[in-house]
Amino acid sequence: MKISKPRGTRDFLPEDTALRRHVESIMRQVVTHWGYHEIITPTFEHLDLFTLKSGEGIIGEIYKFTDKGNRDLSLRPELTAPVMRMYVNEMQARPLPLKLFYFENCFRYERPQKGRFREFWQFGVEVIGSKSPHADAEVIALAEQILESVGIKGDIHVGHLGIIRHILRELEGEKQNKIMRFVDKKDDKGLDEYLEAINAPIELREQIFELVSISGENAISKAKEIVGDLPELESFEKLLNLLDAYGVNYSVDFGIARGLDYYTGMVFEIYAEGLGAQNQVCGGGAYQLIHLFGGGDVPSTGFGIGFDRIMEICKLQPKPIQEVVVVATDDTRSEAIDIASQLRQHVPVYLDIMERNFRNQLSHANNMKADYVVIVGKKEVEAGKITLKEMSSGEQGLVTLEEALELIKR
Repeated sequence: MKISKPRGTRDFLPEDTALRRHVESIMRQVVTHWGYHEIITPTFEHLDLFTLKSGEGIIGEIYKFTDKGNRDLSLRPELTAPVMRMYVNEMQARPLPLKLFYFENCFRYERPQKGRFREFWQFGVEVIGSKSPHADAEVIALAEQILESVGIKGDIHVGHLGIIRHILRELEGEKQNKIMRFVDKKDDKGLDEYLEAINAPIELREQIFELVSISGENAISKAKEIVGDLPELESFEKLLNLLDAYGVNYSVDFGIARGLDYYTGMVFEIYAEGLGAQNQVCGGGAYQLIHLFGGGDVPSTGFGIGFDRIMEICKLQPKPIQEVVVVATDDTRSEAIDIASQLRQHVPVYLDIMERNFRNQLSHANNMKADYVVIVGKKEVEAGKITLKEMSSGEQGLVTLEEALELIKR
């Protein structure tokens, strides 16, 4: 019986995996050079962790199950909540701020489509313990550099939820959240209809639409004309000055709402070409979550990068690895094992384990598209050398092991 992979999942062949690992290693190098430390959380968590953060509505979007102890668990649909849980459980005594990063797979039960899978990978950063614009600016600058390091130029939009929440301050929490969701979806028609349905004052409606339409230069002064001199605007202006110092290329966009209720201040999104409608590759902002999980009122800032979307448009190629095949005769296989073991300290080596004859080993090396074949025959063993054959040119010669390594590495 043939069994297919589950819908919304993928198999990664050796060449696909090599490329993904190459891109991942570059991203890891960037983030570690910025002083961030990697963490790993469990693949599954208690269901409450995600319903506390996102509400009961998330249950229909996740892989939920009950274990043999009758505990409600879930495969992680994202990483922010697990990181906050880890902080409360394990890291509250550590000096702040904490600069953490992760690269893990997540799971959501939703309709698979281009750039969206039921199992997907997320590369993310969390800064815990600072509410300074300096933390916000570093996170945005880091996200930009990570993307640029793998050859992706993103269109960065930066906003601040404190300004729109100031306009909505007279409304009850649920009405505010619904309005923010309409703003996040850029659904002007739905927003207008909802504001009409709740009998929102005309002045409030005008202020909302004016604010979310602001972008580009003079955005701060335009926002001040609507809401006055707010502390949030002063903090946002400082953030923009810091982004200028980092050399970040960004656009101010007060229409970013992120669609999540726990964001409190700065928010940003990064879009890339070549992905169609699903062109957002990174999103994040400043938020308050730790108190939900039993910790204090600790500020955090972070972002998540959709690694699978990155891979759809990434043009990088891993550095070719020289494929070396050791070929032996029936009476030199022991010597071939020793030669292969020495070579493997420096280069990847394939050694026959099918007991093919000498001719078939050479044929198999050719089918593998090997770069070099190392021949260990009777005359080579007697001479204390090996025959190195370069497959592309057909040239070969009797050399020492050290000489062979120099030629292969060159």
